[in-house]
Amino acid sequence: MEAIDLISLFGALILLIFLSGFFSGSETGMMSLNRYRLRHLSRKKNRNARRVENLLKRPDRLLGVILIGNTFANILASAIATIITVHFLGDVGIIIATVILTLVILIFAEVTPKTLAALYPMRFAFIVSWPLSLLLRLLYPFVWFANLIANGVLRMFGVRFHSRMIEAPSRDELRSILREATGRVPQEHLDMLTSILDLERVTVNDIMVPRQEIIGINLNDSWQVIMDQLTHSQHTRLPVYRDDIDKVLGVLHMRMALHLLAQNKLSKATILDIAYEPYFIPESTSLYRQLLNFRDVKRRTGLVVDEYGDIIGLATMEDILEEVVGEFTTDMAAANKHIRLQYDGSYLIDGTIALRDLNRTMNWQFPVEGPNTLSGLIIEYLESIPNLGTCVKIAGYPMEVVQVQENLVKLVRVYPQANIT
Repeated sequence: MEAIDLISLFGALILLIFLSGFFSGSETGMMSLNRYRLRHLSRKKNRNARRVENLLKRPDRLLGVILIGNTFANILASAIATIITVHFLGDVGIIIATVILTLVILIFAEVTPKTLAALYPMRFAFIVSWPLSLLLRLLYPFVWFANLIANGVLRMFGVRFHSRMIEAPSRDELRSILREATGRVPQEHLDMLTSILDLERVTVNDIMVPRQEIIGINLNDSWQVIMDQLTHSQHTRLPVYRDDIDKVLGVLHMRMALHLLAQNKLSKATILDIAYEPYFIPESTSLYRQLLNFRDVKRRTGLVVDEYGDIIGLATMEDILEEVVGEFTTDMAAANKHIRLQYDGSYLIDGTIALRDLNRTMNWQFPVEGPNTLSGLIIEYLESIPNLGTCVKIAGYPMEVVQVQENLVKLVRVYPQANIT
């Protein structure tokens, strides 16, 4: 064999190993892409992104041209390596060529390019997309025929091929994506986005103001009592009822009431005239759905009812928004009225406080999947109404029942975990 022929064979062998690495890296790079980033770049009219996106619309064709090229390069490289080694070493060269070529292909045509493509998939995919698009046009008859047979075999096993679509991530997957975005997005933004994802799982029953804490106007009270409520109320909307909140007659907007008061026209009769019809919310309604309902009915306040139609609480637009952005009330006295710090580092806490509010205010970790209040949590844990002085440890927090009133744990002393020795 002439020297020029050997040089040509060595050159062809090196070229084929390079081509094998090109196709191997192309497969890894194209399949490792962040599809959402690719779609974002494509919408910004990035030509490379659009070309890659078009290739990925039919992954069977893309893989077809990559595997055809890779298989052709590897087989031809094996044949040339065999010819070269047989020329120098005889028949034993076949075994030596197989071993050496296997190592060379493994290192230079598989591991190295695939590792590089996995580390920089976007950059790699943009580079190889143009030659792959050209090869797909040139080799389309072979790709079509190979896919026809392959898809036919898949159909025999019940697999139906369709154009690849970006699978929408689940809520838990989105939450994981947000956690991985730490450092790129401000933590406050991440917290709000995570809270939005939780709106579907939380119901109005979890965030409502309990029935016993609803502030409203009882028309059977004296006018002096009603005037005192109107002039000192911190709320813009108050339920109007007679004797009992279940006998609600409407909801009064303070702006309208103060307008009539300035004209000396406010009375019990005019309060009823300007009060608008109450809006009722089933207790199992999710916060996400209720947020949309508030928007649709143009309301900001609703009375929460149970399955029997009894009023059990009150929910507002503000309550739902606070689940997303956190507390934004400026009334610190109202925010802390349920929690009082003691000299020994413990806290005296009203048992009616909502667990979600307690966790948010104190940065504690009480479970919120069951009962809504601290009292309910203790009663459920003990499976009975506790006696005065009963001590219990829930979620790692030791606590003591300080006051029980009307089958309700009225006051609890809680010791933060940081103070436990």
